[in-house]
Amino acid sequence: MIPLFEMMTQAQNGEAMKTMAKQFGITETQVEQAMEALMPAFSTGLKRNAQSPMDVGNFLQALAGGNHAKYFEDASRAFSPEGLAEGNGILSHIFGSKDVSRAVAAQAATATGIGQNILKQMLPILAPMIMGGLYKQSTGQMQGAKGSGNVIGDILGEMMKGGFGGGSQTAPSGGANNPLGQMLEGMLGGGLFGGQSTPKSGSGTDPLADNPLGKMFKDMLGGGAQPEPAPEPARQPSGSSKSPYEDVFGKMFESGREIQSGYQKNMESIFDQYLDGMKRGK
Repeated sequence: MIPLFEMMTQAQNGEAMKTMAKQFGITETQVEQAMEALMPAFSTGLKRNAQSPMDVGNFLQALAGGNHAKYFEDASRAFSPEGLAEGNGILSHIFGSKDVSRAVAAQAATATGIGQNILKQMLPILAPMIMGGLYKQSTGQMQGAKGSGNVIGDILGEMMKGGFGGGSQTAPSGGANNPLGQMLEGMLGGGLFGGQSTPKSGSGTDPLADNPLGKMFKDMLGGGAQPEPAPEPARQPSGSSKSPYEDVFGKMFESGREIQSGYQKNMESIFDQYLDGMKRGK
């Protein structure tokens, strides 16, 4: 697996920065500086979305359900109305608040000297591209990404080993209260737990035909590639917020190149300030 910044340098076969520079009227060097400044925020947001089986399940459903790879393969699509709508939706999930987006853009502007307005506009452009890159990594399509290439299998192993998030090795009946079941329902196209009915065998319709993540799980159940047993998560110090799922995702959620020491912590403090404050206010 490779971290976010290095992943983004591969977008559009290495031409994404050129496309973005043209669209925003800045230089490629400035686009690179902007990415360096913004990736720590995406890293923080993604890690916060990997804190529990439910969070991970929702993230994987979004990863499998959206056709995000097209934005990674062609950055110009992210500037379309559809791409912007996708990007803003993804930002709302990853960042959790428009206040966070504004504060992230302000912090990056201070660090780079690039206009805050440009950086704010760049966030919903980068969001679907990042999801597209993560999708390609998760399905083993990313060039130069080290590892098994079966991130989904590793996560399933971790979730199964952990008793579906409830500490018990017995799965709750039905998918409504079962994070793993909900995740699989999304991956397999719905219908497993009360959604639209899955086509029956012999109907000539394969619900996994256009869903590589679902196909991967189907192959595992059918005796294909088996996920390696998930390693026991390392014991975390008391009070640590780190989730075992962060280790499964590995470097995929790391920001990569940072522009200065401690910059990641500055971004994390923005999330703490706004999102934790929202929780206290409820």
